[in-house]
Amino acid sequence: MRRATVLGALAALAVALTAACAPSVPGSSQPTGGSGAPAEAGRLTIGTTADVVNYNPLVGNSRTDSWVTSLMYPHLTQMDGAGKRVPYLATEWSYSDDGKTATVKLRDDMKWSDGRPVTADDVVFSVTAVQKEKFGVVAGLITALDKAKAVSPTEVEFALSRPDGTFLDNVGFWLPIVPKHVFEKAPSVQKFANDSDWVSAGPFKLTKVERGQRYIMERVDDFGPGKPVIKEVVFRVFPDVNTEVLALRNGEIDLIGNVLPPATAAELKTDPKVKLQQIPSLGWAHLQYNTKRKPLDDVRVRRALAHAVDYEAIRKIALKGYAKSSNSSVLTPSLPDYADLAAKEYAFDPEQSKKLLAEAGVSNLSLNMIYDQADPNIARWAPMVRDAAKKAGITIKLQGLERNTYLDKTTKRDFDIYAGSWAVMDNPPANLGLAFKTGGFINYAQVSDPKLDDLIDQGQRALTQEEAKKPIQEAARIIHDQVYDNVLYVETFNIAHSTKWTGFKPMPSELLSILNPLSLAAAKPAG
Repeated sequence: MRRATVLGALAALAVALTAACAPSVPGSSQPTGGSGAPAEAGRLTIGTTADVVNYNPLVGNSRTDSWVTSLMYPHLTQMDGAGKRVPYLATEWSYSDDGKTATVKLRDDMKWSDGRPVTADDVVFSVTAVQKEKFGVVAGLITALDKAKAVSPTEVEFALSRPDGTFLDNVGFWLPIVPKHVFEKAPSVQKFANDSDWVSAGPFKLTKVERGQRYIMERVDDFGPGKPVIKEVVFRVFPDVNTEVLALRNGEIDLIGNVLPPATAAELKTDPKVKLQQIPSLGWAHLQYNTKRKPLDDVRVRRALAHAVDYEAIRKIALKGYAKSSNSSVLTPSLPDYADLAAKEYAFDPEQSKKLLAEAGVSNLSLNMIYDQADPNIARWAPMVRDAAKKAGITIKLQGLERNTYLDKTTKRDFDIYAGSWAVMDNPPANLGLAFKTGGFINYAQVSDPKLDDLIDQGQRALTQEEAKKPIQEAARIIHDQVYDNVLYVETFNIAHSTKWTGFKPMPSELLSILNPLSLAAAKPAG
C-alpha cells in the first residue's frame, strides 16, 4: 500500500490537543470582556453577520452554517495553517499501488451525543448518500468513487473506478460525517432539515437557538481528541461588520468570525485591545469571460481584456495592500509546491488591448459584468475594472446583484464577465477539474479544451504530488495563455480577536479561519 505521510501531522495534532486538554476554568454567568475584566475560559463569544440557514452539514455552505456545523460533525481530516491535511476522525489514509483502492483508518474513541460510537458505517453512509443523490460540491469531487464499504468499525475501503490521487484529500477534508442511524430515516438525505434534536460528535454541541440573536454551543467533555478549554461558545448575530467591530472594541464579543474587509483591518491595526491574525488565502479573486459568447470565444479578445485591468492599483487601493499577485496563474504563491515560478502577470497595457481587438476585428466592445454587491472587496474594485477598461476603449456595464440573483446567473452562465472569488482552491488537480474541465461543476467560463482536459486527467490520476506537478503546471499555463481565468490577486486574510484570548490555530480558509474545531478546542485566555 502507498501510505500518506501522517506522522508529522499527528505530532502537530498532539501539540494542539495538549492545549485542548488543559484544565478548564469554571465559567461565569457574566459576559466576557469589558473594561479591565480578564477573559474567561467559560465562554467565547463570536460575532457573525448571518443566521444559520441549513443545519444539515452535507447541504449547508454559508459561513455561519459551516462554522456551527463544523463544531458538531467531524470530517476525516482537517487543515493546518499551510493547507496540509492533518488527522481528525481519520488517523491514517492510503492508496493501493494501482491507485484503484483507497483506505482510511479511524479513531476508536469518538461517539455521537446519544452515546453511540462513530464508526466506519457512518462514513460509508455519508459518502454514499452524496454519491447517490449527487448534491453539493463534494459530489463533483468524488466522481471516481465506485463503492465504499466498512471493512471494520474503524476501517473504510473505497473502490475507485479509476486511479484518483485527489480522492482522499477531497473526501477527507470536504465531507462532513453524519450519524447513519439518524439521517437514514429521512427519505432524502439532501432534503433532511436536521433542525432540532441534534445528534452530533464534535467538540461542542448546539443547545440553544435564538434566531437573529444567538446560537449557544456547550463543550463536549468526553470529546475523543481532547476536552476543549472553553466551556461554551456563543455565536451572536449582528447586522453588519461595523457593528461587529464596535462590539469587539467594547468587549461584547471576543472575536469576529468573518474575515475583515481590508479597510476595516487597516483601522483596527493600531487598536491595543485587538489582535489581527494574518494568513494568505488558498483561494483567489478573478474575472472569468464567458467563452461561449461572441466575441469572448476569441482568445485575442480575452487577452485584450486581461491587458485592460490595472492589477496593482486594485491590490493597493481596493485591498489596502492586503493582497499579492498570483502572476495571473491559478497556481498561486500560496501553493509553493505547485506554483510556477515562470508565470508572469498580464501587464496593464491599454494600447496592447486596442491592438488585440483590432486584430480580432472587434470595435466598440461593450460587455456586462456581474458581481455580488454585498461583497465589500469586489464592490470596491469592480468600478476600477470598468474605469481601466475605458482607457482601452472597452465599455463594461456593472451589474451589482443581490447574492441569490448573482448565484443564479452564475449557475446558468448568464453573463459576459463574472467577477468573483474562490474561498479554497487547495488541491490543484481536483480544483482545476471542477473549474476548467469540460462540464466541470464550477466551470463558469464554459471552457472546453481537449488538451486541457487530458492534462487535468493526468494530474488527477497521479498518486503523488511529484507525479501530478508537471501536467498540472502545463494545464495552468494553458489557462493563463488562453485567459480561461483572469486571476487578479490572492488576499491576505485579517481575522480579529480580543488580545485577552490566545491559542487559535488559523486555517487559510475564509470559511473556517480560526473557527475550525481544532482551533476552538485549543483556544484559551491569554496569560
